[in-house]
Amino acid sequence: MAADSEPESEVFEITDFTTASEWERFISKVEEVLNDWKLIGNSLGKPLEKGIFTSGTWEEKSDEISFADFKFSVTHHYLVQESTDKEGKDEVLEDVIPQSMQDLLCMNNDFPPRAHCLVRWYGLREFVVIAPAANNDAVLSESKCNLLLSSVSIALGNTGCQVPLFVQIHHKWRRMYVGECQGPGVRTDFEMVHLRKVPNQYTHLSGLLDIFKSKIGCPLTPLPPVNIAIRFTYVLQDWQQYFWPQQPPDIDALVGGEVGGLEFGKLPFGACEDPISELHLATTWPHLTEGIIVDNDVYSDLDPMQAPHWSVRVRKADNPQCLLGDFVTEFFKICRRKESTDEILGRSTFEEEGREIADITHALSKLTEPAPVPIHKLSVSNMVHTAKKKIRKHRGVEESPLNNDVLNTILLFLFPDAASEKPLDGTSSTDNSNPPLESEEYNLYNQFKSAPSDSLTYKLALCLCMINFYHGGLKGVAHLWQEFVLEMRFRWENNFLIPGLASGPPDLRCCLLHQKLQMLNCCIERKKARDEGRKTSPSDNVTNTYSGDAGKSGDQLGPDNLREADKDKGEVGKSWDSWSDSEEEFFECLSDTEELKGNGQESGKKGGPKEMASLKPEGRLHQHGKLTLLHNGEPLYIPVTQEPAPMTEDLLEEQSEVLAKLGTSAEGAHLRARMQSACLLSDMESFKAANPGCFLEDFVRWYSPRDYIEEEVVDEKGNMVLKGELSARMKIPSNMWVEAWETAKPIPARRQRRLFDDTREAEKVLHYLAVQKPADLARHLLPCVIHAAVLKVKEEESLENISSVKKIIKQIISHSSKVLHFPNPEDKKLEEIIHQITNVEAIIARARSLKAKFGTEKCEQEEEKEDLERFVSCLLEQPEVLVVGAGRGHAGRIIHKLFVNAQRLTESSDEAATMTPAEEELKRMGPPEEKRQNLAADFPPAAGRELILRTAVPRPAPYSRALPQRMYSVLTKEDFRLAGAFSSDTSFF
Repeated sequence: MAADSEPESEVFEITDFTTASEWERFISKVEEVLNDWKLIGNSLGKPLEKGIFTSGTWEEKSDEISFADFKFSVTHHYLVQESTDKEGKDEVLEDVIPQSMQDLLCMNNDFPPRAHCLVRWYGLREFVVIAPAANNDAVLSESKCNLLLSSVSIALGNTGCQVPLFVQIHHKWRRMYVGECQGPGVRTDFEMVHLRKVPNQYTHLSGLLDIFKSKIGCPLTPLPPVNIAIRFTYVLQDWQQYFWPQQPPDIDALVGGEVGGLEFGKLPFGACEDPISELHLATTWPHLTEGIIVDNDVYSDLDPMQAPHWSVRVRKADNPQCLLGDFVTEFFKICRRKESTDEILGRSTFEEEGREIADITHALSKLTEPAPVPIHKLSVSNMVHTAKKKIRKHRGVEESPLNNDVLNTILLFLFPDAASEKPLDGTSSTDNSNPPLESEEYNLYNQFKSAPSDSLTYKLALCLCMINFYHGGLKGVAHLWQEFVLEMRFRWENNFLIPGLASGPPDLRCCLLHQKLQMLNCCIERKKARDEGRKTSPSDNVTNTYSGDAGKSGDQLGPDNLREADKDKGEVGKSWDSWSDSEEEFFECLSDTEELKGNGQESGKKGGPKEMASLKPEGRLHQHGKLTLLHNGEPLYIPVTQEPAPMTEDLLEEQSEVLAKLGTSAEGAHLRARMQSACLLSDMESFKAANPGCFLEDFVRWYSPRDYIEEEVVDEKGNMVLKGELSARMKIPSNMWVEAWETAKPIPARRQRRLFDDTREAEKVLHYLAVQKPADLARHLLPCVIHAAVLKVKEEESLENISSVKKIIKQIISHSSKVLHFPNPEDKKLEEIIHQITNVEAIIARARSLKAKFGTEKCEQEEEKEDLERFVSCLLEQPEVLVVGAGRGHAGRIIHKLFVNAQRLTESSDEAATMTPAEEELKRMGPPEEKRQNLAADFPPAAGRELILRTAVPRPAPYSRALPQRMYSVLTKEDFRLAGAFSSDTSFF
């Protein structure tokens, strides 16, 4: 009972001190990352070559770790060295100080122009940085900084990693790093000081030497000599405006209609402002020893003109305004507009309610003002413009967006035949305008799917681009396009060929708008030939499809195929609607169907050829060599045939869709074959008319010789004779060739229904042009504008010969070919192309700016000119360029002169602002000695002063190993930084 009455024993909480804390887990994560990246041990690489930090390849790899809920990013930066021995990389070398410590004393890569800040401050080829992640705050408190630094020290000791490990502290813009590097018995501490205001005693070399020596705390007396590297940077900002060669365009002259510095059809080029904003001259003393020079608060031996090394780099203006880039960019913006031409200009000319506008001829008859030149000498568009202006006055519409002089200049540029002395008979278009097939120019417009550089479409694109930029913007574009469409209708109605277009069917390798204009030209040619045919002979209105030996390949022919001749001419298909049974039939002369009833209708039946033999032959072109008809021995004549119907790519796509909808059934296949054989039927009818009494075998011998097989056989008399027969596919019952032959009537081409209805097609093209919005027009012509911009860039680059620009132009052409060759390219990809063109323009402008400033054209000696041009080219391609001969070289003397002129201008302006008139007179009348004393210094105060102090001393005891010590100092107007790397022997301490 007593035991039961005792109170229960107390339960004590047990704390497990073996559980890892957040700090220990953080250290473990750092060690894990170092092990994963195989940064364990020490592997010595080859000595650093001069300039390798800039010319070499730097790589990095990153990982993410966390300290509790605070995330850090760990990044390994390292220089890729190809000759590194991979087998010996993992070999740990004992009793050798780490590679990073040895690099502290290397002098081959001081002050690298393009490298990580830690590389510039400490000369390291490899290091690891632990920094707060992007979404975390900076490490500001001293306790946290010390905690991170101790974590780094423990991780390095546990893993044996000999790569320097840094921790970024304070705000990121301050670039404050502390770190450590450990080796066998040695350690280097990386420390940093960053101030806004510089203490006066540390603005010169002597003060910095005192800091360095006190920080080392070397017990030896005297101290080993300190090696010094010094760089002073001078900034030239006043480039003097007369050194900038770009002349702005004369906008007033352009508005006045004059052709001044910028002509229609020529794109502008160059930057509107100097694309080089500053020149930085770095004067370097790479190898100095303490005691050789004096630099304190009283006196300095560091004269820039006496520096053994000069290097220069230029600062480029941020996004300089470039004319060509602006032209193309502004034109591209039209593609995103939604307004129609009617909304921009008011009610369209093509939809005017009044009778004057509905009938252009009536509108012209309303003119009361006499034309300045006869209508055959000037384009009708100017007359139409005047008529429209009169009507607008009656309607109260505002004045036209385009000035009359500007409009006349553009129209004469687009239609030069309007200014010729002879009437617009349209006898010639640009038949030979295309460049040779092998030329780069041909391949370029072919790749871009634009238009030839001397075509009307190409010129129209450039004019619209200029109108958009200089004359009225979007309204000006809409106005010019309206005038252009009126000109197209005028030429169609009056049989005037459109200049600047190659003859023949539409070129499917060009943009759709160019194809439409070519189609309209084809319609004008057909209409013109037909009208002239009525006046001369009935057979003049058509042309023969074949010339010479008209034999065609039978392998490509059949009921479902086009004839090979059409493929040779570049035709992809025939106008399917020309075969249709529409009631809208067009004949070019009186119908002969009544005459053909009887004999003609029986031509395909038995006895038909005999009855046809009595018909009078019509539509003969010329005799086909020695060939004769098989059954009556009469000579075989090549007939005059109709040209196949030309088609644009949108019509071809429409035809393909219609044919695809017919399906795969037998009826659909038969209908598809009939639709595709309209041209075959027309040629059969022409052949029957030219060769009365002919058979299908005769037609095949001419049309497709390989479908007529001849072989030698022995006749009844034992003689070898040729016997021919149709090929196997021609003997297939009810094939399309036999069916078409039986259906064909002996009708010459001049009386056949037209395969190509030029009236309907022309009206379709004119309607297509009239309904185009400015955005649609810009989309069509943008490939031409980009094509023109690339040609302009290539032309300007050929004058400068910049290797880097040549590579970029090739990239632009390759990129543009992929983007523009397909319809409806993405806006983002088009913007990339325009941005690339603008960048190239800026590079060329920078080259010209530098050449003008360094006076490359003024050099009398060819050798000096080549050296300067090479120097300018390097300035554009390299981050920093060494000046051969420093201040005593040719380029150095020019740079010195630039600084002297800038200083004198600055000094003169300052003195003029503060000097009284009496003082100015005394200075002007003073002796030469006083004049020289009043001259400004050759160089302004240094914008940046960098110093590197190095030595190797034993620390912390006299018997310790001599280890590298280094301190980097930079002093600018508002920044002072000390970055020190101090090594110590830890074997006995």
